[in-house]
Amino acid sequence: MEKKRVVITGMGVLTPVGNNVKDTWDAVLAGKSGIGLITQFDVTAYPTKIAGEIKNFDASEVMEKKEIRRTPGFIQYALKAAKEAVEMSGLENASINKDRVAVIVGSGIGGISVMEEQYKILIEKGPSRVSPFFIPMMIINMAAAYISMRYGYRGPNYGIVTACASGTHAFGEGAKMIIRGDADVAVVGGVESSVGPLGLAGFCSAKSLSQRNDDPATASRPFDKDRDGFVMADGAGILVLETLEHAKARGANIIAEYAGYGASDDAYHMVAPPEDGAGGILCMKNALADAGIKPEQVDYINAHGTSTNLNDKTESKIIRQVFGEHANKVMISSTKSMTGHMLGATGAVEAVMCALSCKYDVVHPTINQFTTDPECGLDYVPNVKREAVVNYAASNSLGFGGHNATIVIKKYKE
Repeated sequence: MEKKRVVITGMGVLTPVGNNVKDTWDAVLAGKSGIGLITQFDVTAYPTKIAGEIKNFDASEVMEKKEIRRTPGFIQYALKAAKEAVEMSGLENASINKDRVAVIVGSGIGGISVMEEQYKILIEKGPSRVSPFFIPMMIINMAAAYISMRYGYRGPNYGIVTACASGTHAFGEGAKMIIRGDADVAVVGGVESSVGPLGLAGFCSAKSLSQRNDDPATASRPFDKDRDGFVMADGAGILVLETLEHAKARGANIIAEYAGYGASDDAYHMVAPPEDGAGGILCMKNALADAGIKPEQVDYINAHGTSTNLNDKTESKIIRQVFGEHANKVMISSTKSMTGHMLGATGAVEAVMCALSCKYDVVHPTINQFTTDPECGLDYVPNVKREAVVNYAASNSLGFGGHNATIVIKKYKE
C-alpha cells in the first residue's frame, strides 16, 4: 500500500540567534554565533561560563502575568514556538477536526529550574512551603499539554524523553502517527530551558562542556581539530505536519515534505558512542530505507555535530559507513556551531533548518572551522553558506543513553 504523504506547513523556533524562524535562518546563513557569557546567574565558581541564552524573550507574548509566575521557561518557550508554527500553518483560522490533531513535544530535562527552586524552598522553609504547582510545572509532558490546552487539540498527546534526540523522535513519531491514520495533523517538536546553576554544574562535572570562556563566539567548533566540548543552550522548535490531502484541502502553504524516519539505540554506554558507530549506522540506514531512497540521493546532512571529540569522530565514521564514496560529496553542517546545543530542542530546530534548505536550495555553514581534523575529514561546509540544490536532507540526533534518531526531509513537489 502506498505510504501517505506528510508535509510541513508551519514552523516556529526560539534560539540563541533569533526569536523566530526568519531571524534564526538569516543568522545561521550569515554564520552568526549566539554564544556569550552567561548573564542569568553568577558563574564565578564554574569552569564553563558561557552558553547560548535566549535573548529579549517576553513571556507575555504567549500567556497572562498570573500564568507566567507558575510556568517554567520550557513551557513558555514551547508556547512561543508553537504560536509561530500554528500561525504560519494557518491552522487557527482553518475549519479542522481538532480531535484529529496530535501534539508530540520532547524535552531532555524539562523543568530542572523548578526542581532547583523548590528544593531550595524545601530545605530553607520546610515541606509546607513547596508549591502545589511543583509537579505539574516540572514534568516534561506539560509542554505538549499546554499546547493542546491553548489550541484545543484533543488528539494523541504526549512528551518524548530521549535526551538530545527528543525533538527528532517527536518529529518522526508524529509523522508515523499521521501515516498510520491516527491523526490528520501533528504539532511536533522539542524544547529546552536548562541553562541554570544545576544544569550547568552537572555538565561541567561530566566534563562535557567547552571552557573557551575568553572567546565564546568560537567556542562551539564541531569537527574542528581544536574543539573542546559542546556549549549548552536553550531553545525550542515546533513544526506542523499534516497529510498532503489535508493541507491541500484547506489551501495551506507547503514548505517541505517528510520522507523518512529511523531510530535505534547503541546499547553500549550512558554518554559515549561505541567506537564503531554501529547504533548510528543502523539508525541512518533505517531512515533511508523508510524514505525509500539510496544514500547517493541525499544532498545534505544536518549533523548532530556537538563539538565533542567522541561525537564528531564517531558521527563522521557513521556517515562514511552509510554513504560510502558519496560521503565525500554530501554537504554536512552543524547548526550547533552557532546556536550551541539546545539538548531536547535541538533536533526540532535542525529539522526546520533542513526544511528551509530544501525550500531555498542553500545550506548554512559550520562556523569556527580553523584547523582540519583528519579523523573527521568530510565536507562540513566550512564557515560560509553554500547555494546548491537540496532535494533530500537528513538530520541526525544522537542522545545520552545511546538514543539515535534520523529524519529525512525532501523538497516538496506536486
